[in-house]
Amino acid sequence: MGADAIQTNGGDPAKLTVVEGIKRLRCAVKNYEWGKLGHDSLVARLHEANSGNRVDPAVPHAELWMGTHESGPSHVVKEEELGSGHGGSECMVTLKSWVSDNPDVLGSRAVDKWGCDLPFLFKLLSVTKALSIQAHPNRALAEKLHREEPLLYRDANHKPEIALAITPFQALCGFVSLKELKEVIANVPEITELVGSKAADQIFTVNEKDGDESIKSVVRLIFTQLMSASNNETKRVISEMKMRLITETNHRELSEKEKLILELEKQYPGDVGVISAFFFNYVKLNPGEALYLDADEPHAYISGDCVECMAASDNVVRAGLTPKHRDVQTLCSMLTYKLGYPEILKGFPLTPYITRYLPPFDEFEVDHCDLPTGKSTIFPAIPGPSVYLVIEGTGKLQTGSSQLLVNRGDVLFVPAHNEIQVTGESDVIKLYRAGVSSRFFQTL
Repeated sequence: MGADAIQTNGGDPAKLTVVEGIKRLRCAVKNYEWGKLGHDSLVARLHEANSGNRVDPAVPHAELWMGTHESGPSHVVKEEELGSGHGGSECMVTLKSWVSDNPDVLGSRAVDKWGCDLPFLFKLLSVTKALSIQAHPNRALAEKLHREEPLLYRDANHKPEIALAITPFQALCGFVSLKELKEVIANVPEITELVGSKAADQIFTVNEKDGDESIKSVVRLIFTQLMSASNNETKRVISEMKMRLITETNHRELSEKEKLILELEKQYPGDVGVISAFFFNYVKLNPGEALYLDADEPHAYISGDCVECMAASDNVVRAGLTPKHRDVQTLCSMLTYKLGYPEILKGFPLTPYITRYLPPFDEFEVDHCDLPTGKSTIFPAIPGPSVYLVIEGTGKLQTGSSQLLVNRGDVLFVPAHNEIQVTGESDVIKLYRAGVSSRFFQTL
């Protein structure tokens, strides 16, 4: 039996009643072309368990969305469907509609801050091909873009986010240091060929003592020139770069970044995003490590599985490694051009079995729980809503006197002020929780 808003009374599994407020969710899947195919995709396997829909082995399954965003809304399973297997969508209401009708489940502080809606969007990603080089707008820019181009920018919210690795996970994130950028310009002649020596050589005229703004101004100039180069010229120069790197493998070992560049070129031949990848930090996360991204920071996920949590938005400004709409000028003008390697979060222990990841954003935090059979742990009650995702194993969630059976693929909405005790019933149960940042509730 899947995770239902069901309790067992007096230890008798035949006596089933609804646990007030806690809801089982059916969640939307996104079949973007960069997703892993069929059952190779963790998204596909969990969506199959969550929905009962069979997986098409030829279809990419890229993202599972858990939240209220209109681009991929979750649905609440109604009481009449509980215990009867997986029913159709006609038996369900959207989570957004349900929380709007029951605002108390969000908690008063969250409602006062964000209204009758979830302030975060929780996702699971299975990546086999690089995502676009992109950034997410700050709130002021999001409002402007949504007002001017509502079909491209679907909401007016900002989109800070965190990506927590489930498997080894690779990404490009943020601009490399000034020292490394000088090495890039010196050693990748194709960049100078695209932007011109007048622009490229400016990187050698600035030093750390010149201050952030002077350095950022030069990086902005070079990067904008690169991203704005003509398609024909870009394709020609990338072809030259590819041949140069292949030739150089005859007498030296290519760097990890150079090997990545060649792999990106296979995925997106002639795309300006291939050569622009030299500007970004190549980040490799181990399982359990996380990367957080503020608004206006460039990034591109490359491969692996992760859970991702963000402010409730679907705004993406793209400029490379994509067949989708590109908005090069907006991207180049919005970036912070902050240099240096990003902070990697390893989380901190909430209990012996729960690790918490707390990025510097009000809207969300993420917990990861690995629980062996027979062991129990507690997620403390918080004054805001939570969404739980079980990715492996079987267990029980208990709140008060009510127990909920949970299995792989189950997604639960848990209202504010609920302490949740989890007990493992398989070799291990692995689950993730997204919720409003506990730091937000500690502020006046």
